[in-house]
Amino acid sequence: MESYRSEPWTFNKILHLRGPSASSAGCAYSTPDEDADSIHKIKLSQNFSGKSILALDNGFCKYKHEKQQESLFLKEKDAMESLLANLFASISAVKAFYAQLQLAQSPYNPDMIQSSDLAIVAEFKRVSELKQAYYNNHLVIPHLACDPNRVVAAQIKEKHNLIKTYRITIDKLKADLKLKDSERFSLQAELLEVEKKNRALDLKLHPGRSISALVDLHPSGLNPTHFLAILRCTYKSIRTFVKLMENEMESVGWDLNAAATTIQPDVFRWKKPDHRIFAYESYVGNKMFSNFHRKNFNLVALEDRLQWSSQEFFQEFSQLRYVEQIKKLSQHSAIASFFRSKYLELVHPKMEESFFGNLDHRRAMLSSGRGFPNSAFYSHFVKMARRVWLLHSLFFSFKQESDRHIFQVQRGNRFSEVYMESVVDNNDGHRPTSVGFTVVPGFKVCSTLIQCKVFLSPADPCS
Repeated sequence: MESYRSEPWTFNKILHLRGPSASSAGCAYSTPDEDADSIHKIKLSQNFSGKSILALDNGFCKYKHEKQQESLFLKEKDAMESLLANLFASISAVKAFYAQLQLAQSPYNPDMIQSSDLAIVAEFKRVSELKQAYYNNHLVIPHLACDPNRVVAAQIKEKHNLIKTYRITIDKLKADLKLKDSERFSLQAELLEVEKKNRALDLKLHPGRSISALVDLHPSGLNPTHFLAILRCTYKSIRTFVKLMENEMESVGWDLNAAATTIQPDVFRWKKPDHRIFAYESYVGNKMFSNFHRKNFNLVALEDRLQWSSQEFFQEFSQLRYVEQIKKLSQHSAIASFFRSKYLELVHPKMEESFFGNLDHRRAMLSSGRGFPNSAFYSHFVKMARRVWLLHSLFFSFKQESDRHIFQVQRGNRFSEVYMESVVDNNDGHRPTSVGFTVVPGFKVCSTLIQCKVFLSPADPCS
């Protein structure tokens, strides 16, 4: 009966369940068996309801705990984001002020140095506070509260400091560049002064033997000495190019003796292989000086030069004598045409393909839009061709046609010391008297005769 008193609502439930049958039977009471069955059902119902409530209580507690953990995690995450944002902002500020401190060293600016130093110390204190907050697990300090706006503000501050650092770096680089430019201009002035002194000394030591003789040259003062100075430079550049060409032939396995013999069969009649260089020089000289006596080098592209006066040739010489860059020379259409014609005439396709494995140099010369080749071989060619061009311009700067002549000696002619100079010294006193071939031509400028260089050949025993 105790259970009945502890749960009074079960009586109403019993009466409600039994009510319809009792009213229908006209009796308000049930049998003993029915009462026992009802009591059993009530106990089962009581046990089931207790377990359900306990399960609901456990689930609610677990849910509440998870929510608390999630809230705590989000707070810690926001706090860490705030900490890192402020840390990065402080680091970027230190970098910016340190860059400013460096910039203030030169030129020396004491006020900027002091302000930068104080700012760096303040930022280090700020970083120290952040460190202590992290070690003490107290990330939410008053001035670093986990406010999203504060995080964004810290990120903006970081970007601002980075921009400041870049601007300071740019200013420093500009200052360094200005200093370097000043040093460069100073060194250039010193170089020009030294070169001027060297030219003056060279002119005193070797009058008429260098290009220094052409300083402050005017048409009225033009004489054969000036022409001889350019001619010697031209000879030197021809020999340099020939040596390069010989090295290229040797590197790709050419038979150098056979190649020289093909050019000049008489070159080995003295059984001296080192004389083959003169055969190569005669080949290059013959190609470069062909049609030298014509104002346009017999090139259609240069026909307008046929009408030029000596003054125009001298002006061109004066404008181009110190221009050496290939790019600038290529912008001069007449020189570009001359370079193209001479290269294609001098360098055979088989020779070029043997040297470089392709015909790219030739294609570049034939294609007006591709410009000139970029190689050491072509650079040496341009240096040689440029000097031939300058020599040609200076040659036609002499007014009278009778004042300028170019000549060479045919094979078999008798050697004459007046018109010829032997390229081989014969110290044994047995100099051959017959010309084998001309290495480079001779000139007559005004009344001055410049000997041509020849290779002498011994007389034929059968003749």
